[in-house]
Amino acid sequence: MLFREGKLCRPTSGMAAGYAQANLVVLPKDEAFEFLLFAQRNPKPCPILEVSEAGVRELSIIAPGADIARDIPKYRVWEHGKLTGEYTDIVKFWRDDFVSFLIGCSFSFESALLEASVPVRHIEEDRNVPMYETNIPCTPAGRFHGNMVVSMRPIPYAQVVKAVTVTASMPRVHGAPIHIGDPAVIGIRDINRPDFGDSVTINPGEVPVFWPCGVTPQAAIMASKPGFVITHAPGHMLITDVRNVDLKD
Repeated sequence: MLFREGKLCRPTSGMAAGYAQANLVVLPKDEAFEFLLFAQRNPKPCPILEVSEAGVRELSIIAPGADIARDIPKYRVWEHGKLTGEYTDIVKFWRDDFVSFLIGCSFSFESALLEASVPVRHIEEDRNVPMYETNIPCTPAGRFHGNMVVSMRPIPYAQVVKAVTVTASMPRVHGAPIHIGDPAVIGIRDINRPDFGDSVTINPGEVPVFWPCGVTPQAAIMASKPGFVITHAPGHMLITDVRNVDLKD
């Protein structure tokens, strides 16, 4: 309601601890099947939590009563693969043929990491999580193709196994890391210059750990150039009514 009423606009990491968060992709019905197929073929970066009926703004499963056009703190509008604006609501853009996809978010497993005494640096530093484009190709579907986007959290070396175990139990919010260690192996040139979000401190004795990220559809949008798509702004998620424990495998 704070987001809907315009009283708050900020990244949602660390908010409503214990409740799952979701990424958003909204696109016309005639492109929805191809995107659904893309998500099914790439379940690690694109685990689907809910799909709306065409033209319906109100969610019914993960956040009953939520208005998908107003209840996310910041949205992005894309036209032919180019970002044309960011908005705090998308009511004026809404069409009767729009289908909304809600995709699991790695913010959902952060409370589990914290409960296991694994540090989450961007929460400590009150920043958005760093996210990077990679050289890891997604499996294409119809017009949708592109490389995976990952989120990164520096983990103390002695706690890497714990971090993997905790997150692997939650595949509906990306699950286990896709890569641990040298960022260059997955095509990241500068760990201090993320493509989305903010850079964070990596302390001595810590290892960069990379998880599949729900910003991957935005990379696919830039690569595939569909006519008109709406997404969340990176780090600005829908906070759902589903508890994280209910998304465990």
